[in-house]
Amino acid sequence: MSTLEITARYGKALSPTGDPPPDAPGWIRDIDNPYLHGLFAPMESAPSAEVLPVEGELPDDLHGAYFRNGPNPQHAPTNRYHWFDGDGMVHAVWFEGGTARYRSTMIATEALAMETERGAAIWPGVLGPFDFSLPLQPIKDTANTDLVYVGKQLLALWYESGRLHALDPNTLAPAGVQTFGGALTVPVSAHSKVDPATGDFLVFGYGDRPPYMRYGVVRPSGEVHLTDITLPGPRRPHDLGVTPNYSILHDFPVFFDPEHFERTGKRVPLFHPDVPTRYGVIPRFGTDGDVRWFEFEPCYMLHVVNCWEEGDWVVMVGCRTAEPVLRPDPRDGKIAAMLSFLKLQANLYEWRMNLVTGETRERDLHDLNAEFPMINDAWLGRRNRFSYHQVIPYEIPATFDALVKYDLATGTHERFDYGPGVFGSESPFAARPGATEEDDGYVVTFVTDTNDWTSACWVFDARHIPDGPVAKLKLPRRMPAGFHTIWVPGDELP
Repeated sequence: MSTLEITARYGKALSPTGDPPPDAPGWIRDIDNPYLHGLFAPMESAPSAEVLPVEGELPDDLHGAYFRNGPNPQHAPTNRYHWFDGDGMVHAVWFEGGTARYRSTMIATEALAMETERGAAIWPGVLGPFDFSLPLQPIKDTANTDLVYVGKQLLALWYESGRLHALDPNTLAPAGVQTFGGALTVPVSAHSKVDPATGDFLVFGYGDRPPYMRYGVVRPSGEVHLTDITLPGPRRPHDLGVTPNYSILHDFPVFFDPEHFERTGKRVPLFHPDVPTRYGVIPRFGTDGDVRWFEFEPCYMLHVVNCWEEGDWVVMVGCRTAEPVLRPDPRDGKIAAMLSFLKLQANLYEWRMNLVTGETRERDLHDLNAEFPMINDAWLGRRNRFSYHQVIPYEIPATFDALVKYDLATGTHERFDYGPGVFGSESPFAARPGATEEDDGYVVTFVTDTNDWTSACWVFDARHIPDGPVAKLKLPRRMPAGFHTIWVPGDELP
C-alpha cells in the first residue's frame, strides 16, 4: 500500500492532492513513507517574523511565550523512518501588549552537528535495527519531544531519555547541555516536571539495560537527589505523576523481549494482557526501598493529566489506552502497519491508591478519544477542575482535529472543531495576569491548514472554547505536525 493509497484512506492529513507541500525538501519525494509527507513533511528553516498579522483581536493582557517541540528531519533516513525520529525543532510565539512575534530553530544536538558535517544521516531510527557501533549511542538523541522551563532556561527533552538541551527563552539561541554544574549525570526523559510551588525539577529516565529506571529531584539550589528504581526488565514509561509529597512511577505491561533485541537490534513492543499495570508511589526524596507499588488492570498510558492527594489516597488522572495492541491489516503492508503504530485510542481515566490500606480503585471518566492533555500549571499536584485535550480522529492517526475542555468536577466537556483539513497542536493554558480562578485565561495552539498549506497560532478564551479563537495569527510559513508544548508567563522570562 503506497503513501498515495494511504492518502485516499486517511484523507487530507497526508495531502489533499497526494503531492508534498511545496516548501518541503526535495529529498522526501522519492521516499514512500507517510511520516515524511503531507502534515508530517519536514520544513526547511523558517523566517522569523517580528510582528505577526492578526485576524480578530489579540488580548492586550496575553503576555508570555508559547513554545512547541517536534520532529523535523534534516537528512534522508538510513532505513524505515518513523515520526518519532526527526531532529528536534522548536517553534515559538512571544505575546506582549496586543502584538506577537514568531521564531523557530533546530535544536543544536551533537548528533545533528555530526550529520550536518557529513551531509547525510548516520543513525537509524526507532524502528531499528539499533547499531551499537555508531558514535554516541545506537539511535540519535534528537531532543525532539518535550520542553520544560527551569532556571530561566528552556530545556528540550527526548522521550528515549537523553541530555537536556538548553535554549535561550527570548531568542531560541542554543545554550549548551544543562547538567546543573555536573550534578545531573544520568539521561532524563520527556515529561519530567517542575513543581510550581517549590521549583523542584522532578526527573526520571529509563533504559534497555539495568538500572531500567532512575528517579530524581533537582532543587532550585542545584542540589541533586538520584536513586535507581528496581523493575523486572526494560520498560517504556512515558510520563511521571507529581503531588506535593510524592511522585508516581509507571510500569506498564507493554515491553519487548530483551533477548530478541540483543539478537536482532530491533525492539518489538508487545502488550501482555496477563501482566498488571503497576504504579509506584515514592516520597519526593525517597529511594528505591521507599516505593509502594499498586496493581491495576493491564493498560498503557502516554500522558498524565494531573495527580493530587486526598487524605490517605493518591489520585492520578490520565489518558488510558485499554488495549495497546497493533493490529494492522497484513494486506496493507509495512506503511499501514507504521500508521497503526500511532493509532492512539485513549480516554480520560482515574486511578486511586490508598497509602494506608493498599486499596486501589479505577474508573473511566469519559469515552472520547482525546490525548495530549494540558492544565493550568499552577494546579500541578493539587486537585484541578479543568484540562484541555486534543481530539484524535480514529481514521487519521497522530493528528488532532478538535480542542476539548474537560470539567472534571461535573464530567462535562466543551469542544471546538478546527475545521475540514485543519489540524492543531497541543494547547497549553495561559493564565490572565492576576487571575485567581483556574480557567481565567487563554488557550493557545498552532494549526496547519492542509487545504492551502498555511499555518497560524490561534488564541481561545479558556472560558468560551466553543466560540472559537478570539485571534488568529498568520505564521510566515507552514508548520509540520509536532509533539509537546509549554507556556511561559511573561513575568517569568529573563
